[in-house]
Amino acid sequence: MGRPIDPMPAIEQELQSERASALGEAGRALERAVGAFVGTEETLEALATAVWNYMIVRETLGMFDHEAALDLYGVPRRVMSRVGVFKRS
Repeated sequence: MGRPIDPMPAIEQELQSERASALGEAGRALERAVGAFVGTEETLEALATAVWNYMIVRETLGMFDHEAALDLYGVPRRVMSRVGVFKRS
């Protein structure tokens, strides 16, 4: 009888693949939000939320320095003060 196969490496590989796919989706959503940003409160909130989501997905992949990535997408600095701030209903 052989030694049992450890399923964890295959599971972790699948999870990393899903995280990478999620990063691509979050990046596309961020691009759309940057393109739609016109400085109104509504577009500011939408962009801040897209940045927040993008940062969280990056962090699941172990990427914690977001500055260069956000610069690449052209996220205005003033948006960063709204990232993670949500209105109460």
